[in-house]
Amino acid sequence: MKHYLSVQDIDSLDHWVEEARDLKEDPKKHKNLGSDKTIGLLFFNNSLRTRLSTQKAAMNLGMEVIVMNFGSEGWALEYADGTVMDQGTSEHIKEAAQVVSQYCDIIAIRAFAGLKDKEEDEAEKVLNGFKKYASVPIVNMESSVGHPLQALADAITLAEQNTKARPKVVLSWAPHPKALPHAVANSFVEMMHLQDADFVITHPEGYELNPEITKGATIEYDQKKACENADFIYVKNWSSYSDYGKVLNQDKNWTMTPEKVGKAKFMHCLPVRRNVVVADAVLDGDRSLVIEQANNRTYAAQIVLKKILEQ
Repeated sequence: MKHYLSVQDIDSLDHWVEEARDLKEDPKKHKNLGSDKTIGLLFFNNSLRTRLSTQKAAMNLGMEVIVMNFGSEGWALEYADGTVMDQGTSEHIKEAAQVVSQYCDIIAIRAFAGLKDKEEDEAEKVLNGFKKYASVPIVNMESSVGHPLQALADAITLAEQNTKARPKVVLSWAPHPKALPHAVANSFVEMMHLQDADFVITHPEGYELNPEITKGATIEYDQKKACENADFIYVKNWSSYSDYGKVLNQDKNWTMTPEKVGKAKFMHCLPVRRNVVVADAVLDGDRSLVIEQANNRTYAAQIVLKKILEQ
């Protein structure tokens, strides 16, 4: 595996999950694998779990870690070819990616969607720019359209918590005061396509995700109906895809409550707005898996780095 850019880079989800759970039992089992290797974590957006879990995963493998917050520390990058750089950008991705490659054996990047221009976001100019010009493997720590590390952590969590041959898993939209990207939802859907499960997506009309990603999935516009007899309910807000980046609905009736959750286990990637996205009683209840999901972020990142280091 040269890069880890999307869930599609997983050759066998079951095997990866099994290996990650094995790493969880003995996190420093392969500490010599990353000896004398350096990973660069480049953040174009804020982070808590992604930064700390990826850094911890690299340390578990014996790697040195360099962290750079591009938003406040780096030069503004230019991505287009042939540009006359007489405006706001100071450095081209061509040089930046090659330079960072000299300092690092792996480069991990976090760069959110701008939610202004669908074509620009789907072009993944930051992630793909580094992929094109860097000479080392690239890891996606959340991009405009995907968050494959989170999806892998979610797969680990489902495997640990599931007790049925074919569980019912629901991905539910929830209200939020501002427009959020589609990345987490996209990658969760892609990951669920690799699972043997009764998978349902529920959201208000107008919040359909990219149909190329949700193709084949069941979509139910009645949240209560979708959540009936669910084993897992994953809640996440996202903005409109068709009316790109817009907040069309803040209906508080979509907030996740104990009544809707029922006997299901509750999942969310965090951070989460309490009593907007989900009620306190759910988040603090004994069916909430959010802290364990966050813990599994380390082992999702660690199995990805291990695969890259072993190639």
